[in-house]
Amino acid sequence: MSNIVYPEAEKIVDYNKLLLKEIKVKKADQPKILSFLKLEEAIKGCKNIEGSIYDKAAGLLKGIIQKHPFASGNRRTALFTTLTFLKNNKVDTNIKNDPEYAAILIGIREGFYSDEEISNWFKNGKIRKFER
Repeated sequence: MSNIVYPEAEKIVDYNKLLLKEIKVKKADQPKILSFLKLEEAIKGCKNIEGSIYDKAAGLLKGIIQKHPFASGNRRTALFTTLTFLKNNKVDTNIKNDPEYAAILIGIREGFYSDEEISNWFKNGKIRKFER
């Protein structure tokens, strides 16, 4: 894919605001950017990944989650942004609505999954169960 459409930091900030408005998890959730620079670093990291679009998606997801640029909703925002990134590039993902998402995203935050496992999750819809 030579003409990859990457997300813009400003758009991801908008996603965070929308997601926190629509999906309330904690009463204290606030749509606030803590570090615009870290968000831009996550996007740049995605752009610099050599590999498939799924590899880039894995890097984007992991980058946003682990850099934690928002006060709240980092994992929700990261997953939504990454799925939108794949959709905008006309790439199908086999991820289905799964109650295990929250645990998987915590596993990504904690470094439980390799980049290859995350990439394969987007591609095949399967990933090992997160365990501490």
